[in-house]
Amino acid sequence: MRKALITGVTGQDGAYLAQLLLRHGYSVYGLVRRSSTTDVNDLRLRWLGIADKLTLVDGDLSDLSSLMRAIRQIGPDEVYNLAAQSFVKTSWQQPLLTGAVTGLGGAHMLEAVRIEKPDARFYQASSSEMFGLIQESVQKETTPFYPRSPYAAAKLYAHWMTVNYRESFGLHASSGILFNHESPLRGIEFVTRKVTDGVARIKLGLGHELRLGNIDAQRDWGHARDYVKAMWLMLQQEKADDYVIATGRTVTVRDMCRIAFDHVGLDMDKFLVIDPSLFRPAEVDILLGDASKAKAKLGWEAETSLETMIKEMVDADVQRLSNVR
Repeated sequence: MRKALITGVTGQDGAYLAQLLLRHGYSVYGLVRRSSTTDVNDLRLRWLGIADKLTLVDGDLSDLSSLMRAIRQIGPDEVYNLAAQSFVKTSWQQPLLTGAVTGLGGAHMLEAVRIEKPDARFYQASSSEMFGLIQESVQKETTPFYPRSPYAAAKLYAHWMTVNYRESFGLHASSGILFNHESPLRGIEFVTRKVTDGVARIKLGLGHELRLGNIDAQRDWGHARDYVKAMWLMLQQEKADDYVIATGRTVTVRDMCRIAFDHVGLDMDKFLVIDPSLFRPAEVDILLGDASKAKAKLGWEAETSLETMIKEMVDADVQRLSNVR
C-alpha cells in the first residue's frame, strides 16, 4: 500500500486530495501544527466524511527537524506540500511570516525529503499569483513571472527551489502552477466563498448587503476537486515537471456574483456594495491559464464549470447557515 504525506491536509485542497488518495488505496498522513487547543480543525475532513480515515502527524513547515522526523517515521512514497499562509491580503499585513512559511517552508520540506527519503515523489503547490503583472495575455509554463504580493513572491521562491532540487539533486519534484480553484470547502476570507456565504445570508434573511472591493478583476476559476487530480497525476509520471492547471476561461468577480445571486432568485444590484477599503495595494487585474501541457502529458482537463461550482457553493452555504439557525 502506497503512503502519502500531505502538508495543509486540513485545508480545502488537502481535504480533497486526501479523499482522492484514499479512494486510490493510499495510507494517508497529514501534517498538522500544534495550536492552543488539542482539537484539530478537521471541519473540512469531516465534511467529506474522511476525518477518521487518515493519520495526523505533528509538524510545522518552519521547523525542519519536525519535517525530517515525520518523513523518517512515515517513509512516504509521495509528499504533497500544500501548506502555506495562503491569503494574499494577509500577506501584506504579515509579509515576513508569509515568506517564512509559504516560501522557506517549501525549501524545508524539500530538504527533509532530500535527506530522509530522496526516492519519494514531491509535489509543490505553486500559484498563478506568481504571474502577477502578466507578461503574456494567456499564461503558460514559459510565461515570465512578475509577483505582485508578498504571497506571490514567497510562492515563487518555493517554486524555484523545487526546480533547483529537481535539477541539482535528482528529486522527482514537480510543481503545479494552479490558477484559482474553489469549492464549498474554501475559506470564508476568499472572494468566491465570501460571495456565496453573503448571498446565502441575504437569501435566508441573515444579511442585507454584500461588500466587495474590485469586482472587475478577472480570474480563471476551477473546482478544487478537479485540480487535486492534476496534483496526483503529476506524481504518477516517469519524469517530474511543472504544469499550469487552469480552465482556460476568465470571468470577472462581478459576473461570478451575478451567477450566485441569480441562483437564489435575487437582484444583485440591490445588495452589492463596493468598498474601496477592500482593494489590494497592488491589484492583479487578470489571470488566464493555458493548461494544454497538462492535457497533453497528464490527460487532465477541468470538468466542472464555474456556474456549476458557484451553485454548489451557494447551496452548501445555505445548508450550513440553515443548520445553525
